[in-house]
Amino acid sequence: MINDILSGIPWGIFLSFMIGPVFFILLETSIIKGFRAALVFDLGVVLGDIVFIFIAYLGSYRLITSIKDNSALFMFGGILMLAYGVISYIGLHKQKKVDTHKIDNEIIRKDYLGLFIKGFFLNIINIGVLGFWLAVIISVGPKLEMQNTRMFTFFTSVIVTYVLVDCIKILLAKQLKNKMTPVNILKIKKGISIVLMIFGIALIIQGWFPEVKKDVIERIDK
Repeated sequence: MINDILSGIPWGIFLSFMIGPVFFILLETSIIKGFRAALVFDLGVVLGDIVFIFIAYLGSYRLITSIKDNSALFMFGGILMLAYGVISYIGLHKQKKVDTHKIDNEIIRKDYLGLFIKGFFLNIINIGVLGFWLAVIISVGPKLEMQNTRMFTFFTSVIVTYVLVDCIKILLAKQLKNKMTPVNILKIKKGISIVLMIFGIALIIQGWFPEVKKDVIERIDK
């Protein structure tokens, strides 16, 4: 159980720093509306993630259980992750500046229900998020032996870590916002895309050379 919790923490941190519309609106909301408003908005985003996790899990459960011992599983998850990173990176060449005002109109009143719904729908309309969670489940599922309790523990760890890191981001929003110049934004987004590609390639190699993986594990055990 401890290992499942620990394995979810890096994912939560990574997800919290994935740059997208939600990232900038979260910072903007924290500056304009304060901590509570930003947290409510973030909880709406989290609900969207939870919905996607359930959809991805239910949709991929039979697939994973049928090939969980097959090395092709790692290649499939790696290809999805690599494609996600490549598409994101290519899209950055057409993007010169991130304009949060196109997505987020300033809210004069602290409409918490509206902020919650806004966070949920901004996340749920991004189908790429579903693809990402599907890749995570396909990649992590076999390692957790597709046990419901272990999967629940893992994703709970991811979500809790995600929210905690977001709380820190909200508190430091002013400092972060001042540093979010168009140049820095593109650098961060490209960095995230490259990390996704590296992770995807690692999974593909893991599936392509399963005997190498087993040999390394055996040597480590010795």
